[in-house]
Amino acid sequence: MTETTATKSKSTMTLIEHLGELRRRLVISVIGFVVAATVTWFLYPHILLLLEHPYCQTLPKGHSCSLFVTGPLDPFGVRLDVTGWGGLLFASPVILFQAWRFVTPGLRAHERRYAIAFSLSSVALFVAGAAVAWVTFPHALAWLHGVGGPGIVDLFNPSKYLNLILALMAIFGLAFEFPVVLIGLELGGVVTPQQLGHWRRVAIVMIVFVAAVITPSSDPFSMLALAVPMLLFYEMAILVGRLLHR
Repeated sequence: MTETTATKSKSTMTLIEHLGELRRRLVISVIGFVVAATVTWFLYPHILLLLEHPYCQTLPKGHSCSLFVTGPLDPFGVRLDVTGWGGLLFASPVILFQAWRFVTPGLRAHERRYAIAFSLSSVALFVAGAAVAWVTFPHALAWLHGVGGPGIVDLFNPSKYLNLILALMAIFGLAFEFPVVLIGLELGGVVTPQQLGHWRRVAIVMIVFVAAVITPSSDPFSMLALAVPMLLFYEMAILVGRLLHR
């Protein structure tokens, strides 16, 4: 069977066949997550050192940047949290590829090219957002410590610390998908570059407001590190939309 015939047969699948295809893609995605989580479990000591690095940067030289637990089950819970987040992050290319393979039969040839670009861009932008959060986090910690005053001594619980930095990385990663969403809306004809340009002032206010609300650490460094790229992404989406429409 040729590729064209195979594509045509997929595009005319019944509802039951579509559900079967969806189940197959979900099973592959779950297997990818399990494999990635297993790898993360064994790499946990190295990942933990990486996540502790922003905290260590805020301390004077010679000071220990260890995290302290208060219960016997806390270390195991921390390892499970890191394993789950890491498995989801490392399996994201597989999950996105399976999602792309599921919707591909219903797309035209030029739309499939966009789907590949969107999948790769989504992964790259998510990783970039997580990296920006990781780089920004030491400044956020230093600011939060300074607000408390000189009489406050840091004694971090690993669950609270890791949940904060992982949540920050996840929010930054998802926020960095902003240009993918805008360009997708432009390609779908939902909005036009001219409309985005007309809404620029309102968009600036909304982006800054949303960045302030969704930043879990509530510090100005993280808020600016999130708002500024999103503003640049907004302008980039307008430019890319104009080029694509031409």
